[in-house]
Amino acid sequence: MVGRLSMSGGTNPIVPSSLSIVIAVFLVVTTSASMIGIGIGLNSPHIALAQQLQPQANLTSVEQQQLMEGISFEIDNMTFSHHTTSVNGIQMHYVIGGHGDPVILLHGWPQTWYEWRHIMPSLAKNYTVIAPDLRGLGDSSKPFWGYDGNTTAKDIYQLVSQLGLNQKIYLVGHDIGVLTAYSYAASHPNNVSKLVILDVPPLPPPGFEDCCWWIRFHQTPGMPEALTAGKEREYLSWFYRFAYNPEAITEDDIDKYVASYSAPGGMRAGFEYYRAFPITLEQNKEHANVRLPMPVLALGGEYSFGTAALTSMKSLATDVRGGIVPLSGHWIPEEQPDFLVKQLASFFSE
Repeated sequence: MVGRLSMSGGTNPIVPSSLSIVIAVFLVVTTSASMIGIGIGLNSPHIALAQQLQPQANLTSVEQQQLMEGISFEIDNMTFSHHTTSVNGIQMHYVIGGHGDPVILLHGWPQTWYEWRHIMPSLAKNYTVIAPDLRGLGDSSKPFWGYDGNTTAKDIYQLVSQLGLNQKIYLVGHDIGVLTAYSYAASHPNNVSKLVILDVPPLPPPGFEDCCWWIRFHQTPGMPEALTAGKEREYLSWFYRFAYNPEAITEDDIDKYVASYSAPGGMRAGFEYYRAFPITLEQNKEHANVRLPMPVLALGGEYSFGTAALTSMKSLATDVRGGIVPLSGHWIPEEQPDFLVKQLASFFSE
């Protein structure tokens, strides 16, 4: 999650003025929460039990990847499968299913490929859907380097090449996935048919990093890792509940996300994306010298960044349309999946 702004466009009333106060409150709250132990059962029966394998603590990441390789599962009667391949010096896990022109879905933080679960079945009826775990996240390798936009875009480009996708792709990015998607489109404009940007501006306005306390907190070397160790669920749950529709991400969904981020190096890798923001920003300034030629759809949550992504993309591309996702916070694919599916289907078919 890159950030969230208030509807008024002014200072978010729930963003603290002091990072030290935030950390202190977090430690008190998470310590208390860990003693309560709340549990809610699965309430999304339309998603098959095999939709995501739970990491096993006694297996290495390589063994976990080997265990999942080729395993198929269903969501709403559509079949998908887990795979892992070597790209750009890492092992990248991805889920694939459907038939037709390729659609690449790039998730945000603190999420994995699983954030697209509600829209994948509908898209898979007409497209080949590919949802990778970004470098360091989910079941992909967790290196200590390479979390800038250009490097992560190279990861995806090599994935596309290895899959033999010779035709142009439809590329969708959300949150930190936006930074990868924009870099990919700028670096390989002839490889992208259409680009979709969800809720985050690739080239944010000055002072953007001050909108949300967690951006600078996550950029602090070593500190967030130390303070969240053993409290991953308590910490990450705060972000999932920071939504217009907090019930859209269930306790079972949170369990799946937390299982991935609690794996060795999982939290660190997520924070590394924030630490790479200054590098990515400079890269995007360079990319901005040439406007993107492909059609772009930019959408923002009504109760999140609103039109920020649309405004940003109008300065970065020649053919841009978009607007507001009504009654949605930051987690658009989960808070308003039906609306998003309709927007994507209409845009892709134009």
